[in-house]
Amino acid sequence: MQEIFDPVGVLAAPGIEPRLLRAGSEVEDLAAYRASGGYRASDSVAELLEEIRHSGLRGRGGAAFPTAIKLGSVRDAHLRGSATVVVANGEEGEPASVKDRWLLCHRPHLVLDGLRLAAAIAGAAHAYVYVSDAEAARRVDAALTELDGTGLIGVRIELVTVAPGYVAGEETAAIRAINGGPAKPSDKPPRPFESGVDDLPTAVSNVETLANLPFIHRHGGQAFREEGTAGSPGTFLITVTGAGRGPGLYELPHGARFADLLALHRISPQDVRGALMGGYFSGMADRAILDATLDHEAIRGLGYGLGCGAISLITGECPVAVAASVLGYFDRENAGQCGSCFNGTAAMAAVAAALRDGRATDADVERLQRWSVVLRGRGACGTLDGACNTAATLLTRFPAEVATHLDGRCPDCAQQLYLADRPFDARKVLVP
Repeated sequence: MQEIFDPVGVLAAPGIEPRLLRAGSEVEDLAAYRASGGYRASDSVAELLEEIRHSGLRGRGGAAFPTAIKLGSVRDAHLRGSATVVVANGEEGEPASVKDRWLLCHRPHLVLDGLRLAAAIAGAAHAYVYVSDAEAARRVDAALTELDGTGLIGVRIELVTVAPGYVAGEETAAIRAINGGPAKPSDKPPRPFESGVDDLPTAVSNVETLANLPFIHRHGGQAFREEGTAGSPGTFLITVTGAGRGPGLYELPHGARFADLLALHRISPQDVRGALMGGYFSGMADRAILDATLDHEAIRGLGYGLGCGAISLITGECPVAVAASVLGYFDRENAGQCGSCFNGTAAMAAVAAALRDGRATDADVERLQRWSVVLRGRGACGTLDGACNTAATLLTRFPAEVATHLDGRCPDCAQQLYLADRPFDARKVLVP
């Protein structure tokens, strides 16, 4: 059996010209990418950085940090005389997300073009593409081979592969792995822009973030802002799973209505009970999400985050059982380095499983609520915070379902108990 990504749809929202997605299933080769204007010469990297700053581009890996600030910080180190490094982070740790894999597999030159622009801004002579997916690595390697001898990129790019894992995509885990260590997070500070690969100032950017740089380079920051909102400019990629359908990958402008996303995925709002937001990390939304717009400000206002742009629709599944599966995943996937995370995720997962199975008490739920508050921020990475988000939003957004489980009479679980090691997994579709 071979693992492939087989989405039900790869679509841009009606009325927009896609910037990241591309029709067809074939790989965009060097000739096709150059014919579309790729690998355009850059006259002034300082001006390009200013255009990125004007564009308002935020990181697409989860934290939504302003890209110009990240690149500018490493550029400042270069201007002070330091050697610098840039990294394209394609280790897509969230099981409910496939956007980075799609870009690396179908548009590797778009990512590499963005990486060489980032390297030019940062003054880096050395860059890395960091991935765990075998097919993505193969496609990137083939693209790098196409570039050999062309003189188009001006930076030495090395491909680094690691075993997949939820924590492996955290930026300090990428640094440790590239430096020859385990793909596990490290304490901060120092942060990578201060001391990263080989102890040099390093800019680690998600591959979707980098894939936006050629558009800004070609058209400018103001053109980038023609889609999206003032606070969340541009388009973004979103993976949708759940509702009994295979994964869908869509490009939407920030500010699109949640209802527009459901229409693209051909799901009725009446069927949606809630959603996992931002992959597993941001927590569980109730039906209030149906009235939201998909931009950072609106989603933050509801108490969630867009994260990596992954949304898993909860329809017939019991939210308590979904939360138990997500917390069980966090328990298994934690790095095992921080006692608070190692013990905290296990404790929260145990209570959630007991609640799902009708064995929990009011005291157990009170402990879960307390842990979701006091454990937040104690880990070296976001795993423990993600578990806290899941627990907290289950208790606050689905109190009726929690009460039903305390009474031991959940009709959804009695009919079909939801159990999943990787809830709403978007990445593993098996074909002969």
